[in-house]
Amino acid sequence: MHCFPSFQSASDGYYVNIIQNYAINRALESGKRLHAHLIINGLVRSTHIASKLIDFYIQCRQIHHARKVFDEIPQRNTRSWTVLVSVYARHGFHQEAMGVFCEMQREGLEPNKFVLPSVLKVCGHLSDRRTGEKLHAIVVKQELQSDVFISSALIDMYSKCGRIENARRVFDLMVEIDLVAVNTMVAGCVQHGMVNEALTLVEETRSTGITPDLVTWNTLIAGFSQANDNSTVTKLFQLMQEGGIDPDVVSWTSIISGFVQNLQNHKAFDSFKKMLAAGVHPTSATISSLLPACANLADSIHGKEIHGYSVVTGVEKDVFVCSALIDMYAKCGFIHEAKTLFNNMPERNTITWNSMIFGFANHGYCNKAITLFNQMVDEKVKLDHLTFTAVLTACSQSGMVDFGKKIFLIMQEKFKIKPRLEHYACMVHLLGQEGKLTEAHELIQEMPIEPDLFVWGAFLGACKLHGNVGLAQMAAKHVAKLEPESAGSSLLLSSLYADVGSWGYSARVKHKMKKMKLKTLTLCSRVNLMRDKKRKQK
Repeated sequence: MHCFPSFQSASDGYYVNIIQNYAINRALESGKRLHAHLIINGLVRSTHIASKLIDFYIQCRQIHHARKVFDEIPQRNTRSWTVLVSVYARHGFHQEAMGVFCEMQREGLEPNKFVLPSVLKVCGHLSDRRTGEKLHAIVVKQELQSDVFISSALIDMYSKCGRIENARRVFDLMVEIDLVAVNTMVAGCVQHGMVNEALTLVEETRSTGITPDLVTWNTLIAGFSQANDNSTVTKLFQLMQEGGIDPDVVSWTSIISGFVQNLQNHKAFDSFKKMLAAGVHPTSATISSLLPACANLADSIHGKEIHGYSVVTGVEKDVFVCSALIDMYAKCGFIHEAKTLFNNMPERNTITWNSMIFGFANHGYCNKAITLFNQMVDEKVKLDHLTFTAVLTACSQSGMVDFGKKIFLIMQEKFKIKPRLEHYACMVHLLGQEGKLTEAHELIQEMPIEPDLFVWGAFLGACKLHGNVGLAQMAAKHVAKLEPESAGSSLLLSSLYADVGSWGYSARVKHKMKKMKLKTLTLCSRVNLMRDKKRKQK
């Protein structure tokens, strides 16, 4: 047990160093003992020590204790409020940071140049453009536009709120531009898919003497990797090395992630090998980015090798790595291994639950998938759109029409999640497979968004299953319009005509297919391919 010196023999700096050390190591119990010692000796009233204690408790995810320390500061001023807002924001407690900022304003304290950057970044994370614009007005009123930190925070806020043109306007009006501002603007461009604009910006600012750093290069590499522009990525690697900067684990992870997202799974494995050969050690982010490649290829051999590597390197317990392992094992057909991993996880997040529910549903264990969903609700885990896609898939696989309708309803009314195309596709498939073709068609007609290949493909398949030629013809036209080069809809329609004895119509459809030289990729395989792709999107 740590023995602390007496009040007389220790300075504030001594205690500050100990608190910071405890924060780095997440040593909660030791920190609490120190906190008690400080209370006894009357030192906790020091704003400097109190701010360090607040930071310590936030790093240990103890929001209640952090707020209690703040509330016990005898004379709270703008500086102490700024500390609490900044600490909350820095550690990802964005709602709490915004709540504290609102309290600060109710106390009659004006925002200053120290608190504004933190609150603006919070607005970006919360996509709260309205508040961000009000803060921008305060910046103008207080003539703080020349502050580089505030301008960078404005660029970040507008970029994250979907107003990239406003972000660029702020950047262009800056009197003095530094590397932080450049990196923020580059990140905004990449976030909006404007990778060429981001590269042009870097080239322009380089000519003014602003040298890109590792953050700049990694942001560009991530953007061009996602855009599947491998030649530019290679060129960026060369440029950063010519500038004396070696690619790090973030650089390699971005490349691997880009290959996986673009379904170039073998290139992802090759990049992983090159990364190891370069002496760069993978992190949990690298492993969780690479594992989906194994899932895409149903490659359990590579998957197990990576699992073993994650155990050896100590990242197996990372929640994102474990979630990716669950998804990989489930997609490779090892559902029991996936379940074992899930049950043994010390911590789970929404992605973990979704992966397991999808796994059960796709392996036909629909009741287990629904039970897990109910458990997720009972434990108050945050549900997202993929959660409902997973459970609706389970309902669709098992023909649970009434329960599926209930889930579709509470998704909107209780959890305030607007249905996406994949939710409608699941519902159409569920209703259609059970012969409720009229109800399925009515649902399609009532959709507030344009039905896609998922939706019409599910409906066409149901019409084929139940021999409804009229509705099938209508659905086939929509599918053909959405994917004119595929023969999937024509094959199903030809088959349906044959099933009902309309051999002439069947022959005419086949003749039309040959005449148009349609690709013979079946509709069902195409729909499954697209379903897998959408499930990877968040």
